[in-house]
Amino acid sequence: MPGAINIGQLSCPRPISKSDRVLLGHGSGGTMSADLIRNTFLQEWDNPVLAALEDQATLDLSGWIRSNSHLIPRLAFTTDSFVVQPLFFPGGDIGTLAVHGTVNDLAVGGAIPQFLSAAFILEEGLLIEDLRRIVASMRTACKDAGVTLVTGDTKVVNRGKGDQVFITTSGIGWIPEGRSLSIHNARPGDQVLISGTIGDHGVTIMSQREGIEFETVLESDSAPLNALTEAMLKACPKIRCMRDPTRGGVSSTLNELADASGVGVKLWESRLPIRREVRGACEMLGLDPLYVANEGKLVAVVPADAAEGLLQVMRSNRLGKNAVAIGEIVSDHPGIVVLKSMIGGERVVTMLAGEQLPRIC
Repeated sequence: MPGAINIGQLSCPRPISKSDRVLLGHGSGGTMSADLIRNTFLQEWDNPVLAALEDQATLDLSGWIRSNSHLIPRLAFTTDSFVVQPLFFPGGDIGTLAVHGTVNDLAVGGAIPQFLSAAFILEEGLLIEDLRRIVASMRTACKDAGVTLVTGDTKVVNRGKGDQVFITTSGIGWIPEGRSLSIHNARPGDQVLISGTIGDHGVTIMSQREGIEFETVLESDSAPLNALTEAMLKACPKIRCMRDPTRGGVSSTLNELADASGVGVKLWESRLPIRREVRGACEMLGLDPLYVANEGKLVAVVPADAAEGLLQVMRSNRLGKNAVAIGEIVSDHPGIVVLKSMIGGERVVTMLAGEQLPRIC
């Protein structure tokens, strides 16, 4: 009979259980999902909380509360998403970037990072080997930062509907008594410090995309800043605020600070630490280093009488060895950042409008 279905020729569209690429079945919540979690994620993050595979992470804080304070501590909680392209670049990959970015968001608020979550959006066709490489580097980044990844999620989207991997990480940290850092705290006379050279991450990513080669190896500065911030805060509790100048760069960070505190910021161009390669690439690509992203640097605002001592503390840390004062907080032009150029002129440095370098973090 025309149109009749031959039952004998039908086959079940069972997914391939063993594959070197991510398949839609890996996001089904079934056997393939369980295999991916067991063979990829739990192999790197085999801690008791995550291994329980509950829908939530239950954290017992009683032990360290007894050892640190009888008071319930203040907690800091943050979340961020990472969509960088390419996934792998000199100095890191999307996994290290996700861990460092969330750790740093907690650390610059004076918090001590403790726990992370990670949610993965995977595109069908992604090499399992690449995913395992990313997860392994995240495990190393967590270890370096002293944080534990305790919960996560995985979803798979159709081929062409994503861009290999997107990662969302959230983090929880606790804030010791007496710390109150805020971008609302800057006062005229304060000094503006930066922990090292600017623009390294953004130019590294752009050079990978454009095939630009340098005489020396330029790497992303992606790094966990919590050890540096902890040393700074113990040595100088008078720090007004700290921020990591990621997307939008130093310019956007200082404009946010000037607006929130109702003060002006004066920058000294001659003191801006910029690598020769970064300066050259920016000139070639028409970029301003002040707007280029960093992933392992921080800006700190501190009373003037504490600035030199704090710089010495920063320079004793590997991640702050190139720390320098780059400006001061002023009462003139509140809400505005002004750059004093090396030839004596001045120009307003505005907030970044639009996206100078998309998909860099």
